Amino acid sequence: MPDVDVSSITLEEEDIPYEEDIIRNPYLLKSWLRYIEHKQNRKAQRQDINLVYERAVKELPGSYKLWYAYLKRRRLHAKTKVITDPEFEKVNNAFERCLVFLHKMPRIWLDYCQFLTDQCQVTRTRHTFDRALRSLALTQHDRVWPLYLKFIRRYDIPDTGMRVYRRYLKFFPENGEDFVDYLKTINRLDQAALKLADLLNEEKFTSKHGKSHYQLWKELCTLMSENPDKVKDLKVEAIIRCGLDRFTNEAGSLWCALAQYHSRSGQFEKARDVYEEAMSKVMTARDFGQVFDAYAQFEDTIIEGKMSAVAADADEEDEIDIELRIARYERLMDRRPLLLNSVLLRQNPHNVHEWHKRVSLFDGKPSEIINTYAEAVRTVNPKQATGKLHTLWVAFAKFYESNRQLNEARSIFKMAVQVEFRNVEDLAAVWCEYGEMEIRAEDYDKARQVMREATAMPKERAAYHDSSAPVQNRVFRSLKLWCMHCDLEESLGTFQTTKAVYNRIVDLGIASPQIVINFAMFLEEHNYFEDAFTVYERGVSMFKWPNVFDIWNTYLTKFLERYGGRKLERARDLFEQCLDGCPAKFAKNIFLLFAKMEEEHGMARHAMSVYERATAAVQPSEQFDMFNIYIQRAASIFGVTHTRQIYEKAVEVLPDNAAREMCVRFAQLEKRLGEIDRARAVFMHGSQLADPRLHSDYWKHWQEFEVAHGNEDSYRELLRIKRSVQAQYNTSVNYMSAQMLAAAGQEHEAATTARTTDAMAALEAKAKSVADEAKEEVAAKSRLLFVRSSEKDILENVAKENPDEIMLGEDDDEEEEEQQAHKPQEMELAEQPVPSEVFGKLAREEDE
Repeated sequence: MPDVDVSSITLEEEDIPYEEDIIRNPYLLKSWLRYIEHKQNRKAQRQDINLVYERAVKELPGSYKLWYAYLKRRRLHAKTKVITDPEFEKVNNAFERCLVFLHKMPRIWLDYCQFLTDQCQVTRTRHTFDRALRSLALTQHDRVWPLYLKFIRRYDIPDTGMRVYRRYLKFFPENGEDFVDYLKTINRLDQAALKLADLLNEEKFTSKHGKSHYQLWKELCTLMSENPDKVKDLKVEAIIRCGLDRFTNEAGSLWCALAQYHSRSGQFEKARDVYEEAMSKVMTARDFGQVFDAYAQFEDTIIEGKMSAVAADADEEDEIDIELRIARYERLMDRRPLLLNSVLLRQNPHNVHEWHKRVSLFDGKPSEIINTYAEAVRTVNPKQATGKLHTLWVAFAKFYESNRQLNEARSIFKMAVQVEFRNVEDLAAVWCEYGEMEIRAEDYDKARQVMREATAMPKERAAYHDSSAPVQNRVFRSLKLWCMHCDLEESLGTFQTTKAVYNRIVDLGIASPQIVINFAMFLEEHNYFEDAFTVYERGVSMFKWPNVFDIWNTYLTKFLERYGGRKLERARDLFEQCLDGCPAKFAKNIFLLFAKMEEEHGMARHAMSVYERATAAVQPSEQFDMFNIYIQRAASIFGVTHTRQIYEKAVEVLPDNAAREMCVRFAQLEKRLGEIDRARAVFMHGSQLADPRLHSDYWKHWQEFEVAHGNEDSYRELLRIKRSVQAQYNTSVNYMSAQMLAAAGQEHEAATTARTTDAMAALEAKAKSVADEAKEEVAAKSRLLFVRSSEKDILENVAKENPDEIMLGEDDDEEEEEQQAHKPQEMELAEQPVPSEVFGKLAREEDE
């Protein structure tokens, strides 16, 4: 029945048209809505508006729009009152009357359930939720369950909540994690563990929170280990050990969870056994660190608890118990390096470095060291070893040697040489250590016997790099073994045995250039010079360039020291044989040695021929130095006049930078000889290679030459050539780019701020510099005078002239007087001796 008092209805004159409209159209929704809107706009009393709504829903009981607006209005009004007010029950009745007709509308149910939840009517709210689920279609239940679960979590009704969640999971099984979280909040941990275990047993289960299978497993283990008194229905230890087998990468945290379960259960000895078992089974250093830290904290907590328990009245037995616990804790700390080493060896038992570290941990314990070495050589697979396996065998033998047990050390070496190492060099190192041990024991005959046994030819020979054959069949080709054998024979053996060993090395084809040189030097020390030269010949036939350079260099040097000029033709043949195919990198030293021999024992022209060949055979970077040596030797032997052809060839052959320097030297030579015109011609020829802007030194040398030995016409020619060369370089794209690069480099070194200048400013600066240079040239032309090299006072006067002075024309009479005044006088010529360098050795022979 409606809860509005009909007798209190008051009609106003403005309401009459709307009343007439609803009388004519009682089932028209728009008429009722217009009437309600009119009442609201007139701000009618709440009872009047509610009465219109009641009349409307009575005529149109199936109108969702009317009921929704009416119930919303009643709820808003009721929320302004306390929940014990009768208004709330009136609104509940309105909802019930509505649901008689609109029980398929989920929005009405949701508003009603939320309204009841706010009234704290738990049972009535739960029944209403159940009615809603029964009334609505299954496809609409997903709108009701979130509000239902929120209501369950809001109140402390654990049994009801568990039943509601189980009903919820029948429709939405993927939300099992929410049920587990709810069980944790209501402290039903046993049920939470069971549900979590069920989720883990479902192979198709996927966490909607993105948790991995391991995370769920870890969550279960943490739940069980932290609450052993509340989780009763699961076998905790079996579940955790199953997780250890499945998740080997995260074993550390699972071991700690198992130990924690026992410690929280009061089973401390069992927890300690679990920690010890964990440290003996974990495979990674990270897991070991987790377990060890947890174990140490466990022992520390036990000691603190025991000390705090007996602090007041501690008897002798308690003190002994505390001391034992402290000793156990200290022993655990001392064992940490060894336990960590065991973990790393379980991770990789073929790690040689870790075995060496394990031996060092047993320092001062001979029996433990021996057992460790024995276990190491048994465990490590030579093909899978990480590191040098032979170092284990050698260290094992040296341990016995350090304890003066040579027989045991020899036994270890004999077993070591039978091991199939990965590389031949490993086996060779074992043999060498074996021999060095015998030397340290001063048993030299035994050492020589060991090396002969090591280098003996096996029954089945194999190539050195044939990995398919065992190393024992390839070690006879190890140069390391043969070198040690040679050293022993040279020190302890005879000449014949040493020579036989060297010959054997050469016959096997494993000799290096140094071995060949050592063999020849050994024969030379015993005065077997021809045999030594034969060894050199065999060496140069075995190797190619560049490896043969040291052999040739030593061979030629020793040959010249031995025979000098007595076997000149043979020496020349050797040099020609060496230079045939010699790379340019090594040709310089050979040519210099060849030329020195010709100078000392041969003919001078042959030496010059060798120098000439050398200038073409060496590297381009060494040609300039080679030409200088050639010129120096030619001047010393034949005189400086003979060097002109060499200079001309050098200028023609050398690159521009070197040729430019060579031109300067050539010109200076001609100047010293008094050939001024030839020197000037050389400068002119070299000027084509010198850009005035980049190579100002060259032009400076020429200008100094002209000032000292030229005249006005020659200086004008210098300036003309300079301008033409500069114009030539300015029109060449390649030279212009080179100039730009050089200028950029200079600007970068001078100041980094030059990078920010624009292009127009750079061009203006360049034009200004060119104009200044032209002005200087004009001023220089106006100041040029003919100067003799001996008249220094004239040069001083020229330097003191005013560069800004203007030359004005004068009368003819004055010009004639000036000409008479400056008329050159007759000069007396004095004779000067010709330099002795012109004639070279010829002048010295005449003096003698």
